[in-house]
Amino acid sequence: MTNSNENHYNVIIIGSGPAGLTAAVYNGRANLRTIVFEGNQPGGQLTITTEVENYPGFPTGILGPELMDNMRKQVHRFGVTTVFQDVTDVDFTARPFRIASGDVQYTADAVIIATGASAKLLNLPTEKKFMGYGVSACATCDGFFFKNQEILVVGGGDTAMEEANYLTRFASKVTVIHRRDSFRASKIMVDRVKSNSKISFLFDSAVEEVLGLEDGMKRSMTGAKIRNLKTNQITEVTATGLFIAIGHEPNTQIFKGKIDLDEKGYLLTQPGTSRTNIPGVFAAGDVADAVYRQAITAAGTGCMAAIDAERFLESEGH
Repeated sequence: MTNSNENHYNVIIIGSGPAGLTAAVYNGRANLRTIVFEGNQPGGQLTITTEVENYPGFPTGILGPELMDNMRKQVHRFGVTTVFQDVTDVDFTARPFRIASGDVQYTADAVIIATGASAKLLNLPTEKKFMGYGVSACATCDGFFFKNQEILVVGGGDTAMEEANYLTRFASKVTVIHRRDSFRASKIMVDRVKSNSKISFLFDSAVEEVLGLEDGMKRSMTGAKIRNLKTNQITEVTATGLFIAIGHEPNTQIFKGKIDLDEKGYLLTQPGTSRTNIPGVFAAGDVADAVYRQAITAAGTGCMAAIDAERFLESEGH
């Protein structure tokens, strides 16, 4: 297919969080015909974050959805198309690459995958209700808001231990809730947590319900119902925050068997670049980052992917 085909683009970007939209800004400014598939969570994880205080350039903070809306407007300013559609299939076996969204086929000279990762959640209705209003899946994003407060952390792996330790910088008390009677985390992490006087533990326990107050659009968490899994006894604990630290899952299901992934499903990139094992396909943001998972690092790798894609297209004569 040629560039005259209305469904052919120089660059197709899959995902619309900070990584995808930053890539779109750079590709748009480079006069590359670009489309962003925003997916089922336009704006990525920041759309479920109320206040963002650690993104440079906003001295008084900014609401997560507002930040993403600003990025989207910036993308449109440079002539990039964005569509509220999911990508349902990809074919990287031949060029141009083929991207399907339902029954509609698109082609691209280069593809940037920025589908992000999703925090594993407890799947409680009240958890969803208070997400961003006490419930969080990111201690480094939201811990600052819980100064001198009592909070809960759910999980038993290294992530939960790291988050519990980190949160003691702000909280007056951190209670770690775990389904079993021992942790999966490494011994050094467990020892560090157990030696922290601010941290206590509820073993063989699970969060049954998040408790809170609602006043119109205002919501605030006040505590949680905890079930002891051995006795079935339910107790109410007071807490203004609940941090879920049971892991993240990269959104790479449609790429399995079509591109190199690591054992956890994250996209593999060549060191110091956004290049995947397929020339012309690039990865940016949390889909390839199991370590930092911040808006600013995602945006940075989005920039890298856009520049890598631009240079690749130039080398190919586009």
